[in-house]
Amino acid sequence: MSSLPPPSSLALAHSQLLVDLIHSEIIANNDWMSFARFMELALYAPGLGYYSAGLEKLGEGGDFVTAPEISPLFGRTLARQLVEILRETGGDVLELGAGSGKLAADVLQELARLDCLPEHYFILDVSASLRQRQQQTVQSLPAHLAEKVIWLDALPASFNGVILGNEVLDALPIHLVFQGEGQLFERGVTLTNGVLIWQDKPLTSGALFEAALALNLPLNYLTEINLAASGLVASLADCLQHGLIMWLDYGFPKTEYTHPQRDGGTLMCHYRHYAHADPLIHLGLQDITAHVDFSAVAEIGIKNDLKLLGYTSQAQFLINCGITDLLAETSPEDVAAYMPQVAAVQKLLSPAEMGELFKVIALGKHLKTPLMGFKQGDQGFRL
Repeated sequence: MSSLPPPSSLALAHSQLLVDLIHSEIIANNDWMSFARFMELALYAPGLGYYSAGLEKLGEGGDFVTAPEISPLFGRTLARQLVEILRETGGDVLELGAGSGKLAADVLQELARLDCLPEHYFILDVSASLRQRQQQTVQSLPAHLAEKVIWLDALPASFNGVILGNEVLDALPIHLVFQGEGQLFERGVTLTNGVLIWQDKPLTSGALFEAALALNLPLNYLTEINLAASGLVASLADCLQHGLIMWLDYGFPKTEYTHPQRDGGTLMCHYRHYAHADPLIHLGLQDITAHVDFSAVAEIGIKNDLKLLGYTSQAQFLINCGITDLLAETSPEDVAAYMPQVAAVQKLLSPAEMGELFKVIALGKHLKTPLMGFKQGDQGFRL
């Protein structure tokens, strides 16, 4: 894509190492690789993948900006919802894929203000480089807060409290399926003259086939199926004894996800704040994502003894949890402080920005407390 900024020579050299790894595995696997495996390597190959290397990813100098980077009011507002669960369960917080650590820092500081600090704030992140950045962020906190943060290498056997994932599900490796004339195909990648290209293979059996068949896709329709997300939700449901699993991400219910007009799927790449749809370039230098099928998330949760406790837009959730009250703590007369906060909150709430595309879904186990984040505008019926 000629419109994208060119990578530096150092970045290209890094990317070539990952290209060579992927090429070798394709050749060793009868000249074909599923897109799920390709995405796994592109994002998570040790030392080479996008999330495994030391490249800057978040913020103005990276490739995209997440809600915690936009405003501390995001984490502060989210903490208000967490308080309800922590007071009922007496449990901890476990954040998956904690990015720069900004959300953890903002949540902990607000929980301290609300006199509801958990004993531990656990972080589980597969990216060694992001873990280092998280540690730097946490070290800037007061000691009594920083000492609560513990990094995990695997899910705990059992957990009480809140499990939190902000923009996690969209980064899990997805399979691509295509409905052809009387035949389902899995779309993967192969090599032609040393260049990565798409190639479809007939899909006739297995979990992916059953999941694709259940979608009853229209003719000539391409979509994504996230088996990894289903596995993760099932694993979290197994370890959660009493508490809440909350996901914040961009996506749709199934009826919108597989709408006839969405026949090209939702696969998207983010490179230096440019969004485009070609994952076969800039390997290791760009993020690769797909929107979340929230109906599938709810279904797998319910199958694993979780209860759907709410589903709504990010804007409605933040408003329900009092983001405008937090904004009002800054006087409009202090223009230098107030206007940047207003602009940031506008990005979080506006339908043209993150407000409607991003959703919040809550799945719980043995909870009695109604969730403030869904007291108005709960759209769980759409799942």
